[in-house]
Amino acid sequence: MKKSSILTDKPGLAALLAEADHVDVKTVAGSCTLAEFIAGMFSYYPGWLKNLYRIRWGLVRLLGMKQDGIPQAVRMQPEDVPMTPGEKATFFTVIMAEAERYWVAAASESHLTAYLGVVAEPCANGNRFYVVTMVRYHRWTGPVYFNVIRPFHHIVVQKMAEAGVKQDSLPTPDAGEKTVYSTAGN
Repeated sequence: MKKSSILTDKPGLAALLAEADHVDVKTVAGSCTLAEFIAGMFSYYPGWLKNLYRIRWGLVRLLGMKQDGIPQAVRMQPEDVPMTPGEKATFFTVIMAEAERYWVAAASESHLTAYLGVVAEPCANGNRFYVVTMVRYHRWTGPVYFNVIRPFHHIVVQKMAEAGVKQDSLPTPDAGEKTVYSTAGN
């Protein structure tokens, strides 16, 4: 699929996309702001997700890595969304952001670095949000780990995106199609 120029016209984001070993994008639309959307995404933490983190704990130990406990639920408010590089959003660190346009954060571990980006594109009744996941592998355990969690990753990110827009979502650009770009061979 063709990458949307809404993603590649941001220089820092374009560089991350070009260097990533894995990229996928989910799209949703709603009448919320970028900060409201991000706060809604990070506040999504149902019990089944906590159980996935428990299973992850076993997997990372099996691969000789460590996990510092199970992430705790947060109730993030729009005004709490960090927009300055270096600030923390749960276990992610903001690396670039521009109010109402885009937000990108990273979480790095020994086996990979995961980048989570959100790009807002104004549309008729609010914003269309592109939730971008980029993964960069550091060693052989990176692709092993990510390929095991990948099916769950797609579900988790889609559900987080849906939680970001809450009840007032608009149709996605291509009804029923949630991934608008994915790199080959990953």
